[in-house]
Amino acid sequence: MLTVTGLFDTRNEAHAAIRDLEKAGVASDKISIIGAAGSERSGTEAGDGAAAGAGVGVLAGGAGGLLAGLGLIAIPGIGPVVAAGWLAAMAAGGAVGGVAGGLVGALAGAGISKGEAELYAEGVRRGGVLVAVQTNEADEVTIRSLLVSNGAVDINARRDAYLSDPDAPAEEFPEKRRTASYR
Repeated sequence: MLTVTGLFDTRNEAHAAIRDLEKAGVASDKISIIGAAGSERSGTEAGDGAAAGAGVGVLAGGAGGLLAGLGLIAIPGIGPVVAAGWLAAMAAGGAVGGVAGGLVGALAGAGISKGEAELYAEGVRRGGVLVAVQTNEADEVTIRSLLVSNGAVDINARRDAYLSDPDAPAEEFPEKRRTASYR
């Protein structure tokens, strides 16, 4: 199994990617989404549990499939996130079981390099939305194309932007060339 990942600046881009993945026949149990809670882009508002719960509904919209299963979890180093899927379960399981790493550890366990995993975790911490897909080599190019066509950011350009301005939120770093990572 390979993991193909895409970081999105908006929840709408991530939702469109998930809808396209599901339309292309990717099973919902092979797709994960993680977006920072308290971020306008991830569809939640900072505040009490009721606001967070309402945010989950906003993030899910009226969508079926994976998006209907969104819930609020806490990931070490990032905080509360709105998430669904296998990666969310791995990240939350690490937090509950005391395994170090949270999202970084879950991504590394899924075959993403530690450096890229740290970038994705930072992207989520800054308000981005991560979509990760488990796939085989035969479907890798199609999945990567669907993520890119829906707005997945160029993670290498994002790294450079984070290094040049470590405090700026993710939405201040739109790239002209977009890519999706794969391992």
